[in-house]
Amino acid sequence: MTRPVQHVQIAPSILNADWTRLADQIAEAEAAGVDWISLDVMDGNFVPPITFGGQMASAVRGLTALPIEAHLMVEHPEDQIDEFIDAGVDCVTIHVETTRHPHRLLQRISERGVEAGITLNPGTPLSEIEAVLPICGRVQIMSVNPGWGGQRFIPESLSRIRRAREMLDACGRDDARVAVDGGVNESTIAEIVAAGADWLVAGSAVYNDRESVSEAVTRLRRALTRD
Repeated sequence: MTRPVQHVQIAPSILNADWTRLADQIAEAEAAGVDWISLDVMDGNFVPPITFGGQMASAVRGLTALPIEAHLMVEHPEDQIDEFIDAGVDCVTIHVETTRHPHRLLQRISERGVEAGITLNPGTPLSEIEAVLPICGRVQIMSVNPGWGGQRFIPESLSRIRRAREMLDACGRDDARVAVDGGVNESTIAEIVAAGADWLVAGSAVYNDRESVSEAVTRLRRALTRD
């Protein structure tokens, strides 16, 4: 079931922001009308880069009233979930590849009062998450291989987005979101939403050297309504 365009939410990833002026960059995104802030948490093991931990989440929480998602690209996410929830995030998304107990962890996230998300790499079959769909607030489709911003959207992700939406609807979770992370930009956003996504992480499409944050967000919103 495709969501109306007006319900599509945009979450800039601060991975691509200028960290020397992070407060300004987040304020600019908030003023531009974004819906969430996304934190790409990487541990140097599940993905090669290392980014930041709960202290950054706490700092971002102090800079904005917007809801915050923590995308944990880490081994042993059970060791870090509480740290990010204590820091004030509103959603924790875990990778199915990083735990033997995704059901237990998603329940734990929900019991802490925040939204529980599951995500999976482009090479992981969607069948791997089928059993946990009834307890997820969102399914996040990785449309690039995780680890770096600015990658090209993988075209085969469109069929995975459609299938994720069908799977959620089939188990009675038409209220759950289909999120997409990777390669979301002016050229891809319309077809991503048409496939069934309604929550989009945008990194270099929002934070770049070509334009202001306001101009970038306006460009994305305009691309959504273009015939």
